[in-house]
Amino acid sequence: MPGGLAPYAMNDRHTEGRRYPEPRHIYRSDYQRDRDRVIHTKAFRRLEQKTQVFDPGYCDHFRNRLTHTLEVSQIARTVGAALRLNTDLCEVLALSHDIGHPPFSHEGEKVLDRMMRKHGLGFEHNLHALRIVEYFEEKYVSFPGLNLTFEVREGIVKHSRDYPAGYKTYVDLEEYRLGERPPLEAQLIDLVDEIAYNSADLDDGYDSGLLNLDQILEHVSLFRQLYLKLEERYPHALEKRKVSETVRTLINTLASSLIRHTQSRIKELGITSVSDVRQCDERLPGFEPEVAKWNLELKLFLREHLYNHATLKKGRLDVQRVIETLFCHYLEKPQTLPVSHYKRIDEQELCRVVCDYIAGMTDTFARAKYATIASE
Repeated sequence: MPGGLAPYAMNDRHTEGRRYPEPRHIYRSDYQRDRDRVIHTKAFRRLEQKTQVFDPGYCDHFRNRLTHTLEVSQIARTVGAALRLNTDLCEVLALSHDIGHPPFSHEGEKVLDRMMRKHGLGFEHNLHALRIVEYFEEKYVSFPGLNLTFEVREGIVKHSRDYPAGYKTYVDLEEYRLGERPPLEAQLIDLVDEIAYNSADLDDGYDSGLLNLDQILEHVSLFRQLYLKLEERYPHALEKRKVSETVRTLINTLASSLIRHTQSRIKELGITSVSDVRQCDERLPGFEPEVAKWNLELKLFLREHLYNHATLKKGRLDVQRVIETLFCHYLEKPQTLPVSHYKRIDEQELCRVVCDYIAGMTDTFARAKYATIASE
């Protein structure tokens, strides 16, 4: 058991357990074992060839979905430790938070969801991640999936949103205590993810040349404050180094604010147990009001000047064409699916089997399959 846990932290000794009972490991906690199981999955390895913001072929200096995940994990452990949470649970939730992402980042998710809605269904990467760890990863002889603890499975689907009691979707979520908040370790992940991608996208956007320093200084107040302080101390340092140093300080500023505000909320609301966390009317983590405004300003700047940059927008039509072509091809010719997917057609609707196959592809594999189909 991790030492010094706060009373509102999730202790793995109090886990609601695994779907299929297993004896405890002699020197690894249940959440450490879950972390290791996630790291050894195919889905986790494939993140290396999935887009974060920049296509893997654009430049190998920039974050991909895997390196982004590692940065989220590092920040999650740091913030979790400062709040005396279970850092093992924070870590496994950070490492698993994006394993359900399809190729081509959020654009790929939008296209798959649109294609599935034509069949009265849908696609959402967190729900897909749950299906990955429950069914698709086949590594054990005594049970299907990874047999993760309840809290990890719950955190995978609930780290970024709450579900009302009785909520229905294409995945059965009834067992996941709908209508309640997840443990604080899970609630942290969405904001830690935000710290990681806002800072990283600013950094990669600058390095790519799609963003320039004058733009950032004009529109991002927090960056401007931190950069000008650094400029006073090191006026002759290279601009690139000063930008990197400012991004590093920006991460620290956001993480520190998240810790302080969350501590304040816990104290203000008298949170003294995991049950208190679960029954709270609202989520506990957040930034201090002024920092929250700065963070929102940064998000809006990135949306307008980076994510909607002509260079990045140009590739979205190509992404739509690739995924739509793959989807229609396998729907019309299911016999061309891999055997592992084809044999599931009797168990699930064909469109879901096709969606699952495409969602598991990396960007490079999807493009290769598309090229083969287009040349036929």
